[in-house]
Amino acid sequence: MSTQSSAAVPDTARRPPDASRRSASLFVIVAGSFITTLDFFIVNVAIPSMQRTLHTGSASIQWVVAGFALALAAGLIISGRLGDLYGRRRMLAVGLALFTVASAVCGFAPGAGLMVGGRVVQGAAAAIVAPQVLSIIGVLYQGRDRVRAFTAYGLSLGFAAVFGQLIGGALIRADVAGLGWRSCFLVNLPVGIGVLAALPRLVPESRAPRDPGDSRARGQVDAAGTALVTLALVALVLPLVQGRADGWPAWTWACLAASLPLLLVFWAHQARRAGRALTPLVDLAMFRGRAFTAGVALGGVFFAGMASFFLVLTLYLQQGRALSALVTGSVFTPMGASYLVTTLRMPQLAALLGRQLIAAGGLAIAAGQAGLLITVHQIGLTGSVWLLTPSLLVIGAGMGMVTAPLSSVVLAGVDPRHAGAASGVLSTMQNIGNALGVAVIGVVFFGAIGGSADPAAFPHAMSSSAAWLAGLGLAVAAGAQLLPRGEAATQPA
Repeated sequence: MSTQSSAAVPDTARRPPDASRRSASLFVIVAGSFITTLDFFIVNVAIPSMQRTLHTGSASIQWVVAGFALALAAGLIISGRLGDLYGRRRMLAVGLALFTVASAVCGFAPGAGLMVGGRVVQGAAAAIVAPQVLSIIGVLYQGRDRVRAFTAYGLSLGFAAVFGQLIGGALIRADVAGLGWRSCFLVNLPVGIGVLAALPRLVPESRAPRDPGDSRARGQVDAAGTALVTLALVALVLPLVQGRADGWPAWTWACLAASLPLLLVFWAHQARRAGRALTPLVDLAMFRGRAFTAGVALGGVFFAGMASFFLVLTLYLQQGRALSALVTGSVFTPMGASYLVTTLRMPQLAALLGRQLIAAGGLAIAAGQAGLLITVHQIGLTGSVWLLTPSLLVIGAGMGMVTAPLSSVVLAGVDPRHAGAASGVLSTMQNIGNALGVAVIGVVFFGAIGGSADPAAFPHAMSSSAAWLAGLGLAVAAGAQLLPRGEAATQPA
């Protein structure tokens, strides 16, 4: 299927919905990113009861998380390009439909094999959804509407991440119709079906504009490039998500060593393809823009700290202090509240601070982690966990200052022809950051615990991890200075 000419596409791609439908349209768009992100976090609290019900060992249950993460990371770039070629709304619908069906498979899975298979399909579907959401926002909204749209996107990610475990704990505790942990997957069904029904009516279609005289093959997917980048990402992400659990065997280091040459071959292939007037999977010209290159790298650093923080704090609360999933989720609530406040104030803060809003967010995260380090050291295993609240408030505020502005900065200067591919690159780097952060901070955390997993070691492990996480916050603040000065992407037009 070929893309449309630029004479037909830009009007559709850039026209925002009528004022009366903007809120509904935006809600439908970000609902897709919400349920796919929620599913990544909600499964953490379901794993213990899932393992008991399915009568499976730890090796199989690890793939409930690893299979999702691997399929997600491997599919993001090609999915973004497919949206550019065949229509972003169409690919968003395909991804949501696949995700909804896979959620039903997981929710009714009788054994570990079907559960892992369903999770892999969920990850692949989430990979289709994520770049479409970002690219639709990037081409559909302009000026103040764009800032509000990215604010809503940031809220959806933050709520899914911060409250995912609380929602999961509440669903398991409620045990509706005796479903237990299965409701954590089945809750996606009504949301997915509702979004699919509303999508054609509320969200206009868009695809990459093209000059009528462009000699590049239309509708062509770079099969060799897809294979190369998929192999490279699997070689990079697989050992990161599986290595620590397996004790870092030789194959993990071999995969990591192979990932860099594969990425370099992919880069050379894209450059050669562009030189022959063939459409590349990733147009390397995007990386000439400082906002895009620095922003993508910054996204990897930020999400490395975000994902690993949720993991180690959950382990400290549930395994170290033996708190229930519901109580653990409740501890995250203050962080969600401050995230909400700063995200809602993002347009005003961005207009005032520009790129320094992201720097301020990094500094807030570092300060909050430093406070958490001190507090955990003081309360150990017996003090009130609610003494963590001030630090969590600061961390949540910092995350709100970074999430939405960073995505807006990265995509602001991208040519609409490459919106999907650019969104795929950004989402890929975020997921690599997630995997790398969990791997590195996991080594710190589990190294401090040692082989015995004595609860008495958990406070020290949490404090040690917080020190590293504070360093990542400082790295975000420093990296923000690489963004163009006065970057307009964070400000309303």
